[in-house]
Amino acid sequence: MLILSVVSVFLFVAVLTGSSLYLLLNRRSVVQQRIDKLMVSAQVELKNSLIREDTPLQSFLTRIGNRLHTSDKNSRTYARTLVAAGFRKDAVPILIGTKILLAIIFPLCYTLFYALPKGLMLDSQSLLLTLVLLIVGFLLPGLWLQRMVKNRHTEIFHTLPDVLDLITVCVEAGVSIDSALVKACENPLFRGNPLTEEFRKVSQQCRAGKLRSEAMRDMADRTMVEDVSAFVTMLIQTERFGTSLAQALRIHSESLRTKRRQIAEELAAKTSVKMLFPLVCFVFPALMTVLVGPAVIMLKDMLK
Repeated sequence: MLILSVVSVFLFVAVLTGSSLYLLLNRRSVVQQRIDKLMVSAQVELKNSLIREDTPLQSFLTRIGNRLHTSDKNSRTYARTLVAAGFRKDAVPILIGTKILLAIIFPLCYTLFYALPKGLMLDSQSLLLTLVLLIVGFLLPGLWLQRMVKNRHTEIFHTLPDVLDLITVCVEAGVSIDSALVKACENPLFRGNPLTEEFRKVSQQCRAGKLRSEAMRDMADRTMVEDVSAFVTMLIQTERFGTSLAQALRIHSESLRTKRRQIAEELAAKTSVKMLFPLVCFVFPALMTVLVGPAVIMLKDMLK
């Protein structure tokens, strides 16, 4: 009986000690696992932000684009347009490869699926349509890129006054302009906005040792927006002459809002002129048919 009691106490103490040690060691391992996950996610995020591997389609388009030798002037123009649209500057071969690929695909699809089954290969109209499709396929990526640039410029123009208000509040609270730019980028309201992305690039360049004035000028060159260039010029002059930064930001944001309101009033004034053509072409004929139609029918019956 004594041996059974000693064995029971020994097993109870052993189980209690083992459970305590297991919980303690398991808790440490969970913390270590969380730290390892955070380190892995941080490394993956850093890799994705610094190194962007091209997809197989992008590599294929790059090989096609490198076969067509373009002049340095056209390459610089394409690069500036790509950067203004929010893409990488080294994506010029991809753009050229897309142009060449679409210029081949459009006429080829027309020839294989329409002209060849109907025997219209030597028809002059078919050859003209093939040439038109070739030109459209080559110009379509450029038109799409210009559309992207215009949409990005519009979004930056409409966001700039709100971002300037946030920067003004931060500066008036005693925060430096660099920290104010970081605060503007961290605001959830402007998440994914191209303007805050540009400000984030400026902050990163300043942390890397680049002068703020040079980083701001590079941002103005990348965006190709007149209002951003005016903001950069105002900021550099304010820093050079030592004037009140908060007052300058407030005045500039108010001028941007006035400009935005004037553009909206101009578009509203053009609405009546733009509505004239649909009214004349579609609404007015239907209205005349409803009003004059019964009278015409009655007059026709009377003249019989």
